[in-house]
Amino acid sequence: MKTRERILHTTLELFNECGEPNVTTLQIADEMDISPGNLYYHFKNKTEILSELFNWYEREIAEILDVPESSLSVEDQWLFLHLIFEVIARYRFLYQDLVNVMSRHEKLAGKFKKIMAKKKNASRQVCQNLAQQGILKASEQEIDALCKSIVLTATYWVSFSMVMDGEQSDETLNQGVYQVMTLVLPYLREEERAILREMGEAYL
Repeated sequence: MKTRERILHTTLELFNECGEPNVTTLQIADEMDISPGNLYYHFKNKTEILSELFNWYEREIAEILDVPESSLSVEDQWLFLHLIFEVIARYRFLYQDLVNVMSRHEKLAGKFKKIMAKKKNASRQVCQNLAQQGILKASEQEIDALCKSIVLTATYWVSFSMVMDGEQSDETLNQGVYQVMTLVLPYLREEERAILREMGEAYL
C-alpha cells in the first residue's frame, strides 16, 4: 500500500477511535512511524485528509442510495438499511460528533446535507415501492414522516449507542437496523409483520 493510502487508512482508524477533533497530524505521523514532513508531502493539513476521507464516504453511500426501480420486499429494505449502517459504522467519526465536525468544515456540511436529502429520497422510494405493492399501508404524509424518522434514527444511532454502550460493535449495528425497521413495522401487512418479527429474532 502506498504512503498516501496508508495515511488515509490510519487517519480513518484514529478518527473513529479518538474523534476527529482530537487527532493531530503529528499523531497520525507518529502512529505510522513516518516523519511529519513525509505526511505533509502528501497532505498539506488535516483538513485535506478529512476531505479525502469524506470523498470515500460519499462514493460508498451514493452507491447504496441508488435504489433500483424493480419491486422490493421487506427483506430488501432490511438489506438496504444494513448496507447504510455498515457505511455509517466505517465512517462513524462523522456521525459520533456530527454537529462539531460540520460546524468547523462548512464545505463538508453542505455535502452532508445533500447526502441526508438523498437518504430521505431513497427511503421514500423504498416505502413507495412497498406501498404500490400493497405491502405498506400509509398515506403520503405518513410516508414523508416515516422517511424523516428513518433518516433521523440512522443518522444519530452512532451517538445514541456511544452514550448508552460506550462503544460500537456488530451488535449495536444490528440493533440500529432493527430499530429503524420497527418504525416501518406498524405500516406493514400482517404477513410482512410476521416476516419482520422472525427476521428480528434471528438477527439480534
